[in-house]
Amino acid sequence: MYSFMGGGLFCAGVGNILLIVSTATDYWLQYRHSTNYMHQGLWRYCVPGKCYSHTDSIAYWDATRAFMILSILACFIGIILGVMAFIHYSSFDKFDKTFAAGILFFTSSFFVLLAMAIYTGVTVNYYGKRYGNWRFSWSYIVGWVAVVLTFFSGMLTRKHHAGRTQNTNPGLFTARQQRYHCTTMLQM
Repeated sequence: MYSFMGGGLFCAGVGNILLIVSTATDYWLQYRHSTNYMHQGLWRYCVPGKCYSHTDSIAYWDATRAFMILSILACFIGIILGVMAFIHYSSFDKFDKTFAAGILFFTSSFFVLLAMAIYTGVTVNYYGKRYGNWRFSWSYIVGWVAVVLTFFSGMLTRKHHAGRTQNTNPGLFTARQQRYHCTTMLQM
């Protein structure tokens, strides 16, 4: 069962690194303006040889930034809780750290999915009409990979939690086991 938890923590760690890289870098979009290729990220846009900060407060950039930051924070806190559960850290014994870590990984996945969907929708509508020669770049692709990794980290952590809670009280029978025992007792 610990392989599920270890796999979930590994996916979450790599996913969180990719979230940070995707959020911080300036290669979400590349396009040709006049004769030059330009690229932009969530925080800056770059022309050949020089980069400038986004000074306008555009709603879709702000929403994408906010959801990416919330995703990073949720994943980071989930990793901390997951490590505490993995090493059996005894603080907050009544608090189910494995379950909370799984929920935070799913929350992180949801936030980054929202960020990517907002950015994709607005970018396709705006740049698709304005520029003929544009494309999403590697920072954007790294964001989509982070969606998958944070989702799988939640799935693996959930699988660990389900296996652990199933084995916590071996004296209780499941409904299927009760039916089996009742039918075998009646046949005797």
